[in-house]
Amino acid sequence: MIKIFNRYLSIKDILFFFIESILIFCFVLLATYIRYKISKYGLINYNAVIPKIVLITFICQLSLYYNDLYNTNIIRTKQETIIRSLQALGVAAVILSIIYYAIPDLIIGRGIFLISIIFLTIIIILWRLFYSWIININAFDERILILGTGDTAKDIAKRILNKEKVGYDIAGFISVDDSIKVGTSLVNPKVLGKYNQMCEIIERDNISKVIVAVSERRGRLPVDMLLRCRLRGVKIEDDTTFYEGINGKIRIESLKPSWLIFSDGFSKSRLSLTTKRLLDIAASFMLLITAFPVMAITALLIKLDTRGPVFFKQDRLGYDGEIFVLLKFRSMREDAESKSGPVWAKEEDDRVTRIGRIIRKIRVDELPQLINVLKGDMSFVGPRPERPFFVEQLKEKVPYYGLRESVRPGVTGWAQIRYPYGASVEDALEKLQYDLYYIKNMSFLLDLTIIFETARVVLLGRGSR
Repeated sequence: MIKIFNRYLSIKDILFFFIESILIFCFVLLATYIRYKISKYGLINYNAVIPKIVLITFICQLSLYYNDLYNTNIIRTKQETIIRSLQALGVAAVILSIIYYAIPDLIIGRGIFLISIIFLTIIIILWRLFYSWIININAFDERILILGTGDTAKDIAKRILNKEKVGYDIAGFISVDDSIKVGTSLVNPKVLGKYNQMCEIIERDNISKVIVAVSERRGRLPVDMLLRCRLRGVKIEDDTTFYEGINGKIRIESLKPSWLIFSDGFSKSRLSLTTKRLLDIAASFMLLITAFPVMAITALLIKLDTRGPVFFKQDRLGYDGEIFVLLKFRSMREDAESKSGPVWAKEEDDRVTRIGRIIRKIRVDELPQLINVLKGDMSFVGPRPERPFFVEQLKEKVPYYGLRESVRPGVTGWAQIRYPYGASVEDALEKLQYDLYYIKNMSFLLDLTIIFETARVVLLGRGSR
């Protein structure tokens, strides 16, 4: 894993994306060359053709992304890879056809377009099957050793084994506990030896990184042995940092205040905050204008469906603990909490109206929050604002929950795209781990990633309740 603009990315993912982009570009260029040769048009005007090829490459990659073809945890079989690839290319062809109809000057040529689709269908399917084979044989994976045999060490091992593209191969565990015998199987990899044998095992098994996952380190951490390994060029990384990189969240169970104080991140320069605010204003203003017809129709349907106001107003906790009034389209009965008081939302909530169920599914009920963004109560991207009643409860039960108030809450966020809708203390704990990751690594690029991913979540109807 490498960190680019505060975003952890797998080296294999980056290489895969760039190689695939180059393949798409080159085969469309080849189709152009073949078409020109067959038609005897003469020399290719590259200045006119290359921007059109870049457009085709971008639309194809966008379609592949939105069809989950970069998520190998979803795609399990060769048949599914082929079917999804064909679907993605079909969608790309439709999108390009619409673009060509709207802007005829972007048309690359009917013959070229047809040849390109044939080429791309073959090359993308072959390339993706080849890449799946590379993943299955763990080619180019980095060999790692986990120092520790407790719950933290086991959890890290499980996370790596459950993910297909993290780029790590676990050689085994090193024990710092005399009660754990060498050869004992933990999760799947075994205990390879004691901490005083670590350097020998590293050299023998070609280890390039050691993950320190010892929960209680005082008096138990083999500092001298770790220093010897580090001086030999082996990378040493603590469990919290490593966990953050492979999971996109910060593990609360092993989190210590010292790590928060001394780790990289949590930077909020004036330039980054100004850029974020400008993005908020631009995105919310453009969406309000674009979505105005939808909002007007939604308001009318709510009014016709049930008695009560169109908008739902509720106190939420914002930046630095300040309370603001959140705006949403009303999706529940007007007297939804008259008897029960504040309660979590739940599956098949009987308080939700007929229209409310629809607008929640397609996230239209969230659109009025764009007004909160324009006012400065919220950001477009950030942790979801919670009700003061629940925040007081969660601060008592969930450690570090108050850290969410260090940034403005958002309409969408890292937790929203990485974790399904949750309405319990356990869900709040899980989502906090993603929120802390966002607060630590907050950047313009990460915000754009979240906005881009949110569009996919909304289109696929995931996580709504």
